Amino acid sequence: MKPAPFRYHRARDVEGATTLLAELGDEAKVIAGGQSLVAMMNFRLARPAHLVDIAGLRELDHLGVDADGGLRIGALTTHHTVETAPPDGLGPGFDVIREAMAWIGHLPIRTRGTVGGSIAHGDSTAEWCLLAVLLDAEIVARGPRGQRRVPAGEFFFGYYTTALDPDEILVEIVFPRPAPRAALTEFAERRGDFAVVAAAVDLDVEGSVRGGRVALGGVAAMPVRVPEAEAVLSSGGSFRDCAEAAAAAVEPPSDANGSTPYRRHLIRTLVQRACEEAMSR
Repeated sequence: MKPAPFRYHRARDVEGATTLLAELGDEAKVIAGGQSLVAMMNFRLARPAHLVDIAGLRELDHLGVDADGGLRIGALTTHHTVETAPPDGLGPGFDVIREAMAWIGHLPIRTRGTVGGSIAHGDSTAEWCLLAVLLDAEIVARGPRGQRRVPAGEFFFGYYTTALDPDEILVEIVFPRPAPRAALTEFAERRGDFAVVAAAVDLDVEGSVRGGRVALGGVAAMPVRVPEAEAVLSSGGSFRDCAEAAAAAVEPPSDANGSTPYRRHLIRTLVQRACEEAMSR
């Protein structure tokens, strides 16, 4: 299929893009890599009257560690740029972010798709959304009223719904601290497909496991932390017990990709696997 008619606008800078978005209102969509939006438009699941192209805004294409040791990634940085970044490009303790890129689609998608586009799209199974929730990332947005920072835990509202206002552009994501004992894993019917379930953990290790964070994708309308599983880690429970707690704590959907019991089985397997991978670092 072909998309419904629309008008195309090419932004020259962030301020111009946000001004244009404010003028056009809800009928406009931002496009960068287009790996999600274009597909939805072709199936007419999305019918924006206007497209505002920000792909030329090079100021949003950057990757590096700041003075405080946090990782800053510009919205137009591609998945492949992160995947192939040298060790000093990401800094120590961010290997989980580089390694998670291998789960994203296929190479052509990773070459064109952008970090900001994935987060703004708000897919509950997206690796970037899951990493943001797991690692307490901050989402930086800019609009006509200025710039604001939104914690990832407050950014995702539901299916493809985020805290971004219609006249705002996501400009950067900031991971404030390293996560040397973190891992992400997932299951899809075919390599490169959307995950049926994804699991990510960030362990607090000092000799032994003292606690950690557990996050799941594909089990709700947005990526979720699982406090019940984290409590098991804090109390010295086993990875198996942590995985069981995670599976019991959520009510995953039942659809064409898998039933609720099937997704619970995947949660048990993936959470334990992610814990073991994180511990082995």
